[in-house]
Amino acid sequence: MLLNEKNLFSYLNNLKNFEKNPHVAVGVSGGPDSIALVYLINKWTKYKKGNLSALIFDHRIRSNSNQESLYVRDILKDLKIRSIIIKSKQNKPIKKNMALARKNRFDGLINFCKSNNIIHLFLGHHFDDNIETYLIRKLNGSNFEGLGSMEKITYFEKIQIFRPFLDLSKNSIIKFNKKNKLLFLNDPSNEDLNYTRAKVRNFLKHRIYKEQIKYDFKKIKEDIPFYKNMIWHSLIDTLIKVELKKIKISRKKLLNFDDLIIEKIILLILKFFSDQKYKSRSSKINIFIGEMKKSTFKTFDLSGILIKKNDEFLSFFQK
Repeated sequence: MLLNEKNLFSYLNNLKNFEKNPHVAVGVSGGPDSIALVYLINKWTKYKKGNLSALIFDHRIRSNSNQESLYVRDILKDLKIRSIIIKSKQNKPIKKNMALARKNRFDGLINFCKSNNIIHLFLGHHFDDNIETYLIRKLNGSNFEGLGSMEKITYFEKIQIFRPFLDLSKNSIIKFNKKNKLLFLNDPSNEDLNYTRAKVRNFLKHRIYKEQIKYDFKKIKEDIPFYKNMIWHSLIDTLIKVELKKIKISRKKLLNFDDLIIEKIILLILKFFSDQKYKSRSSKINIFIGEMKKSTFKTFDLSGILIKKNDEFLSFFQK
C-alpha cells in the first residue's frame, strides 16, 4: 500500500470496525511513523466527524524525556492536533530495558483509553518493526504463533488496537513525512547497542541478512492460518459434547496428538469458559498433560476449570 490519505481512508472505511462518529486514540512517540499516523488519522477523524486523542507518553527514562514530550506536543500543536501527555507512574524506571519501557508505555496508553471510554487505539508500528520483533522472538525461542509477531488488528482488554502501517517500510514513511513537511524526532535509544532491539536493528542493516529474514517471516505469516485451522480441526475431532458450562472430549483421541497440539487444544477449551488469556499458565497445562497420561488420573484443577476422567472421556467443568 502506497502511503497517502486516499489509501488509508479506503482501508479504514472498509474495515467496518468503527461507530458513526468514532473517538480514537493514537500513541505518538514523536518518531516518523507515529507522526505520519497521527497526521493522517486526524484527517480521517475529521472526515468521519469523530474525535481524536493524541497520546504522548513520557517514559521518564532519559533525563530530557519531559522536554521531548513537550517538543512532540509543540509539533502536534503546529498541526492543530490536541494532545495529552501521560507520565510514567514508575518513579525510578529501569534503564537499559527497552522491553520494559515499551510495556510501560503500552499499559499507560491502554489505561488512558479505558479511563476515557475509548475503544480504538492506533499505533504506528511498521514492517521493519515487525521484522525486528520476529527475529527477537526467534532468538528467544518463541513458539510458532509468537513468530507471527504483530497483527494489523488485535484486541486487548476490550480495546481494538490498529497498526495500519505494518505493510509499510520505515523508508516509505519517512518519504511521506518529507513530502508533507512533517517534523519528527529521532529516538537516540534506536542506535544504543545496549538494547537488544537496537542490536537486531543494526544486524538487519546487512541487506543479505535482512532479505533472508524477510523471506522467513513472510513464509511463517502465510503458514500461520493453516496452523490455526489445523488446531481447530484437531479440537473438533476430539469433541464429544458441548454444553453451557461443560465440554466433553475423547481422551483417547487427545493422546494421539503431540504435547504441543494438546496444549493448544486445552487453551481453546479454557477460552470457551473465559475471555481471559492463559499464556502465562502454559507450565500448569504441561503438568496437567503429564498427569492426564497416567492410568491413575482422575481429576485436575486447571485455572479454576475442573477436569474429570470418566472411562475414556475427559469432562471440563466451570466451577
